[in-house]
Amino acid sequence: MVFIRQEIIDKIKKLTRNAGQILLKNFNLPKQNHAKFKSKHEILTTADLIAEKIIINKLKKLTPNFRILSEESGDNKKKSDFLWTVDPLDGTTNYYMGNPLFAVQIALVYKNEPILAFIYSPYIKEFYFAQKNKGAFLNGKKIHVSNKKFKTALLTFCHGSTKSDVLRAIKIYEHFKLASFDIRQIGSAALEFAWVAKGRTECYISPGHRLWDIVPGALIVREAGGRIYDFKGNSWNLVKSKAIFASNGIIDNKVLNFLKKL
Repeated sequence: MVFIRQEIIDKIKKLTRNAGQILLKNFNLPKQNHAKFKSKHEILTTADLIAEKIIINKLKKLTPNFRILSEESGDNKKKSDFLWTVDPLDGTTNYYMGNPLFAVQIALVYKNEPILAFIYSPYIKEFYFAQKNKGAFLNGKKIHVSNKKFKTALLTFCHGSTKSDVLRAIKIYEHFKLASFDIRQIGSAALEFAWVAKGRTECYISPGHRLWDIVPGALIVREAGGRIYDFKGNSWNLVKSKAIFASNGIIDNKVLNFLKKL
């Protein structure tokens, strides 16, 4: 296990919180003053850009030789075994519509393995943190996935931006809306992962994803005792996997039996 100084971890925790407070400060601004459409399905807010700039500038100062991959700024293409993934505002559509379920999320990857994860949802005051082999925590208290079986499981889902991703998501929703207790789209991958880790829900399914959307949550679920797969039932791989399924480790077969057909 690679060693990261506690001083660095503490500073990233503070950075994540500071970025979250920026989002919160701008949350109730009129839509036309702080948002524009990047594409048919994607919105960019002023808060995105402000929070991202603060995060990236701090990461560069703390770890100048690390690679950084961020949603709005892209890839700095540094040659390093260390990679920061940055999503300054996860749940942008929620944010745009006045839904308080949004978050800042940052992760550190070492040789393609997530080792640190930070998720902060400022409106609901939830800060999730995980370190590889050291557990997952919500507001400083250790958390664990639920022990519910499929019959009473709550499922969540999201999808990538391509047409094929959306069509697969529609099939997933249609199937599990009828076959399970319930399946919902919360609108924030960060919180959909985090709530699996906390035991509020039992799984999160996403055909298609971008690394900054899912790396922090994947580590948090794993450290909370959950399991992370691709749709073929293989252990999720940061480089190779094109879809992701996170679960409490109990309902796996019921869900994977369908996902393998997609």
